[in-house]
Amino acid sequence: MSGKASVTALIPAFVGSVFIILGVLARAKEGLRKHLMHVAVILALLGFIFPAGRLISKMSELTLSAAVVSQIAMGLVCLIFTILAIRSFAAARKNNG
Repeated sequence: MSGKASVTALIPAFVGSVFIILGVLARAKEGLRKHLMHVAVILALLGFIFPAGRLISKMSELTLSAAVVSQIAMGLVCLIFTILAIRSFAAARKNNG
């Protein structure tokens, strides 16, 4: 939108690609599923913390640009995934109990 090209604008796409790879591997490798899903949750938690921290630190100078919207969207998606995954882990532990 601003005419400037930056690789950092693709960070959400890179994070999403890693999630896709982890999901495909988790479906293919039953024995590694728990480990891969835990890695996905850690990545999602970091995918929430880093954009949230960046947005909070620059709160006074924020404008509603594509970069800010992208960071907010990635942070929210990662937070929702983290919450749902933790609930799923708790339910699985309770059922195996």
